Amino acid sequence: MRPCGSGWSSGDRRILALLHEHKVLTTNQIAAIEFSSVRRAQDRLRQLRELGVVFAFRDSYSTGGTSQTRYALGYRGARLIAAQRAAKPPSPGAYAERLERLGLWPKLSHQLGVNDFFCGLAAHARTRPDARLTQWWPEKVCTEFFWNKTTKLRPDAYGCWEDQGRRVRFFLEHDTGTEPLSKVVAKLSDYTGFRTDAFGVLLFSVHSSQRELNLRSALRQHLGYENPRFLIATSSRNHDHPDGAAGPIWATWSSRDQVQERQRLSELPQRGPNIALHMPLNGIPFSEAAWDPEDHAMTRQAMGDEWRWE
Repeated sequence: MRPCGSGWSSGDRRILALLHEHKVLTTNQIAAIEFSSVRRAQDRLRQLRELGVVFAFRDSYSTGGTSQTRYALGYRGARLIAAQRAAKPPSPGAYAERLERLGLWPKLSHQLGVNDFFCGLAAHARTRPDARLTQWWPEKVCTEFFWNKTTKLRPDAYGCWEDQGRRVRFFLEHDTGTEPLSKVVAKLSDYTGFRTDAFGVLLFSVHSSQRELNLRSALRQHLGYENPRFLIATSSRNHDHPDGAAGPIWATWSSRDQVQERQRLSELPQRGPNIALHMPLNGIPFSEAAWDPEDHAMTRQAMGDEWRWE
């Protein structure tokens, strides 16, 4: 990546924006999005680390060895983001404590899993000229926007995937198998109390085929013979399909609870607003299909007031 006049390339800026938005990414995840090889990613990330722009850490395993390097926004990187957005920069001490807590964050593994889902889509899009990941909102942005007088949604992420002229928006629930299924399906109450279908389909990504079967059974017990007012699709991450989450791994759910066929992500029913693409919001990558969270029309749609889409 060649530096631009300010000393940072456009690729550097995208990496910093992603780390600011999604907290932590691994070497392989950053390489999948931005570089032609892991080696090139390692070389540039090492330079950014030496400059204090990114912060790197690893986990040590009790059986020996360490995890892949994880990256977060370093203090200088946080100051650059703040300057870009005309915001107050963090204090050095407070930011150092934040980075120390990140390594011990109980949801770290879960967050890396969510990020891996989207990085996989972005990497797949680099191999297909007709495919794009055009929206990727983290949980924090979702909870600030998707709420009404009675409900606040807390999806793990929200995205928009485009392929062959189709645009599928979705809420993602990334299940690691650590929670009982009764707690997982209980999340449906929030989606039922929100205009979920007006914004996208609900995806459950689970770690194994057996977990997916158990989840679909739990959905049947929870919902009975009534289909919800929004679309649910499930998949397991042990499918080993080369196209990853973009591939034909998704099975829609109905009260009959029978997997008739698996569909590609782009083949799921299109839900949500159809808006014109525009420049990324605040320089954040993968927000071309996003809308301004301050857009009052979108707010009215989330709150349940009538709104017509063009």
